[in-house]
Amino acid sequence: MFGKKSTQAINIISGVSIAGIGVGTAALILVMSVLNGFEDLIKGLFNSFNADLKITVEQGKSFEYHDSVYQGLMAVQNVKSVSSYLEETALLEYKEIKDFATLKGVDTHFYHQTNLVAKMEQGEFILRSPQGFQAIVGQGIRNKLAISIDDPFANMSVFMPNPEGGLMNPFKKRSVRPAGIFSIQQDYDNRYVFVDLEFMQELVGKAGYITGYEVQLDQYDQKKQTIREIKKILGPGFLIQDRYQQDAAFYKLMKIEKWVSYAILSFVLVLVAFNIVGALWMIVLEKKKDIMVLKSMGMKEPTVSGIFVATGLWITGLGIILGFVVAVVFYFLQLEFGLVPIPEGFLVDRYPLNLRIFDFMVVGITVIGIGFFASVLPAKKAARLNEPIRYE
Repeated sequence: MFGKKSTQAINIISGVSIAGIGVGTAALILVMSVLNGFEDLIKGLFNSFNADLKITVEQGKSFEYHDSVYQGLMAVQNVKSVSSYLEETALLEYKEIKDFATLKGVDTHFYHQTNLVAKMEQGEFILRSPQGFQAIVGQGIRNKLAISIDDPFANMSVFMPNPEGGLMNPFKKRSVRPAGIFSIQQDYDNRYVFVDLEFMQELVGKAGYITGYEVQLDQYDQKKQTIREIKKILGPGFLIQDRYQQDAAFYKLMKIEKWVSYAILSFVLVLVAFNIVGALWMIVLEKKKDIMVLKSMGMKEPTVSGIFVATGLWITGLGIILGFVVAVVFYFLQLEFGLVPIPEGFLVDRYPLNLRIFDFMVVGITVIGIGFFASVLPAKKAARLNEPIRYE
């Protein structure tokens, strides 16, 4: 690797190989860290909306609320608070503009266990006032219906199917005043409107019924034991989901995106590894006479092959170290100065990064594997050399 060469080109090719492996390694680490950063960012947004635990029925859409069940859930160790909710799809109308949304009726306990209060863009999270029931609308719904919470005379009409109305009156209509706008994540902003649970039960015609419970825990890392205790209280027929399970499809998609990016950049590193093949071929040709001298002294082919595999691993290892250093330096520069900004209108002003030890391990093993296989063919060629040595 560091021995004297008859031509400078071999050293240049080796240096290019190290630089190529370094750049590829750094790119792989940084792309994975960006996806980690976006995953953490979106998880934080989801956690502002999703409860620690969500309890629903396995079959059907709603069930009857019992105060004894609520008290039993509150008595479970590690349970901080419990709120009940009723959720249905409804047709909304505001100043002759109509659209569908998910109406979520929540009780008074919901206010104390949600982070929605901190995500309010306009107004306050108040669902009931002396003037009547109020609604908290997602930013996307606000934009589609052109809602203005500053207009005290404009109410929002809510339409729900009326099973008892017949053909003459197929919908039940109620009015509610938009009092606040929240913004969490586009999917939620375009979908949800929060109202009081009593208003929702009366609108749906299911007094005393709820869709489920939302549970906030003192310590989320003890959720498994808490879920076991809750199942003893509820019995069969109920589904308990943690934060991950409530948005499992999205998190799986994020993981797939991350590992697809990893696979694509790994193929790029395979192409970069051809530089290692070229460098080792040049070294084999350069050291042909030395190889024959060693073999004539009794060195076996596996040992000769091992020398060149080790040389290839040296090139790979130096490239990995270089790549790790570049990735870490870029990470701190991005955090401090925001070298790569995000266009205006997004939640953050720069690409988020999150370096993880596991990613370093995966990338390191991957690059070493690529370097090893790139070294095998030149090493075998070196081991099979069998030419007479001529001195003039």
